[in-house]
Amino acid sequence: MFLGEYQNSIDAKGRAIIPAKFREELGESFVITKGLETCLFIYPMSQWEKFQEKIADLPLTSKESRAFVRRFFAGAVECGLDKQGRVNIPQHLREHAKIDKELVTIGVNERIEIWAKDGWDSYCEDIDDDYEEILQGISGLGI
Repeated sequence: MFLGEYQNSIDAKGRAIIPAKFREELGESFVITKGLETCLFIYPMSQWEKFQEKIADLPLTSKESRAFVRRFFAGAVECGLDKQGRVNIPQHLREHAKIDKELVTIGVNERIEIWAKDGWDSYCEDIDDDYEEILQGISGLGI
């Protein structure tokens, strides 16, 4: 399980440090793809394979399913970490997430998300006002 929020930056070559607490569970090979709300999703291979199985069940006859699958897989890249614990984030993914310099890496249970710091700050401001209402809308969690 991935937990926590970590701030760092991306270097001129497009490399970002993956927090040490995430590296072991992430493994040697993982997938980065375009996420929702202008972030990137990082999946360990085991989670990526589970997600692929679910996506394979989407109906090919659905225009929305085809659009989602195309976008999601076309942006996906298999990656690994260098000896310093950095990942090279391809340009098309940095552009999608609007990552220029500062970024935030967060643990979201079975995946990791990478956000441009400004984008993460803005997202948090937007949902903070509605957090209790959001929680009530997804009742059944037992919190």
